[in-house]
Amino acid sequence: MSVKIRLTRIGRHKEAIYRVVVADSRAARDGRYIEQIGSYNPSEPVEKAIINEESAIKWLSVGAIPSDSIRTLFTQKGIMAKYNASKKAK
Repeated sequence: MSVKIRLTRIGRHKEAIYRVVVADSRAARDGRYIEQIGSYNPSEPVEKAIINEESAIKWLSVGAIPSDSIRTLFTQKGIMAKYNASKKAK
């Protein structure tokens, strides 16, 4: 089973809000997910995105693959740097 960290769309028409979820790669975009680890509103600055860093780093260390948009979001929030530092410490 391949696990991915990706966005799930919620919100109204033309007012998208996204959940950051950990899901099986075979599941539908808005379908079942394993865990919700945050939320992101693209109409607000990236700094206002709410992400549980501990859960994100835990899932990355287990082998979850972030989507391109999530990788960019994590890089801007500094989560990828923390993950790479923890990986080098081992």
